[in-house]
Amino acid sequence: MTVFFSLQALDVVTTLIGLRLGASEASFFVGRVMQLGPLTGLFIAKAFAVILVSAALAFRRPRVVVFLNYWFAILITWNLATIVATVATRR
Repeated sequence: MTVFFSLQALDVVTTLIGLRLGASEASFFVGRVMQLGPLTGLFIAKAFAVILVSAALAFRRPRVVVFLNYWFAILITWNLATIVATVATRR
């Protein structure tokens, strides 16, 4: 769970940095809830992630948590690549 919560925090930080640099949210769901505000939308999306992980653990499906950790690691990598590309094009 430490890895899961760390990845959630990194996703929030990298998403906010990307948005500040002018990137847009690629996820339809997150993009819609971010209409409430970037931070509010991200926290709503993270609440759903926590609910999903809690349900997976309640149903004794730890492999779902592992899958989600890999998924969020890929998303963070995507966010970082977007940040680097955005900064590189500004120079």
